Amino acid sequence: MAKISIKDVHKNYGSLNVLKKFSLDIEDGEFVVLVGPSGCGKSTMLKILAGLEPASGGTIAFGDKDVTDLAPGDRDIAMVFQNYALYPHLTVAQNIGFGLKMRKMAQEEIDRRVADAARTLAVDTYLQRKPKDLSGGQRQRVALGRAIVREPQAFMMDEPLSNLDAKLRVHMRAEIGALHKRVGVTTVYVTHDQVEAMTMADRVVIMREGEIQQIADPDTLFQHPDSLFVASFIGSPGMNFLTARVADSGNGPVVKLFGAEATVAHHDVRGLSEVIVGLRPEHLSLGEGPVSFRVKPTLIESLGSEKYVYFSEGEHHASFSSRNEDENSKGLIARVSHTGTLPESDELVLSFNPENLYLFDPVTEKAI
Repeated sequence: MAKISIKDVHKNYGSLNVLKKFSLDIEDGEFVVLVGPSGCGKSTMLKILAGLEPASGGTIAFGDKDVTDLAPGDRDIAMVFQNYALYPHLTVAQNIGFGLKMRKMAQEEIDRRVADAARTLAVDTYLQRKPKDLSGGQRQRVALGRAIVREPQAFMMDEPLSNLDAKLRVHMRAEIGALHKRVGVTTVYVTHDQVEAMTMADRVVIMREGEIQQIADPDTLFQHPDSLFVASFIGSPGMNFLTARVADSGNGPVVKLFGAEATVAHHDVRGLSEVIVGLRPEHLSLGEGPVSFRVKPTLIESLGSEKYVYFSEGEHHASFSSRNEDENSKGLIARVSHTGTLPESDELVLSFNPENLYLFDPVTEKAI
């Protein structure tokens, strides 16, 4: 195991700068997830870390050793890919132990390590099967086993769960998390799925267009996003955004939302006449509250114990859609606890606490 230090690493393809200066220190045994939309540079960074792609500049160190210019085989890391990369003609046992055999390790030691990894990943009853006889989840466990037996300094995982169905992804997320706790190997994990990032990581690195947007633990990212982009990326369903004018009520600054005034005295809005207001769907409640308003739902989706109530609010609806860059947006959304029936034809009373509002500068898009 090793600490990983990345300093000012960047990548250019000709005049195209796909990865801007990237600096990050990953502690020994830490599980760090790189997450962001497609094309943000996260997979490029992982390939550079693994030695599969040369950096255009910057340095990488594993512990006290500079590995910037080392080949992948000299970095003592293990990769887990999204497509499993198993040899179809080899058995599970042979696939798991293949890397050790290439190192010319003694067969007795190979057998021991393969058996230990197979037990850890619950594939010990499949050791004589071929990959074609396994399910997707079992194949991914074998790919993980092949990485574990190497006993590397670090694991590099490139969207390893993206080929699995939704239910199996949830199960494998838990398995990888439990595996990391057992083996304690430094892990860098790449995904586009913010749920994976939030549930698995010690720290999350959010990227956009080749740049780091924020580095923090999952709770900090959710509760204290640094920017409009981070706030829009983290959370499911995503945060609602509206543009609102700032006014002085005599008792402090307020913003007008849904026809009602909400105090924003706990934010420093001095010098701003307009702000972008963020409100998470789960912070909207059915019934009267500190700030209440009436809506006519445009759509109600039932998830059993809770419901997603979609609604619009005149001019602010267009603002919401453009801020989220989502042409398929169904409108503003409230995530409410309710087990009965909510007819879409009826008006509903929704409410929120002004303390749950997020404010962003409309020019810089930084959190206020």
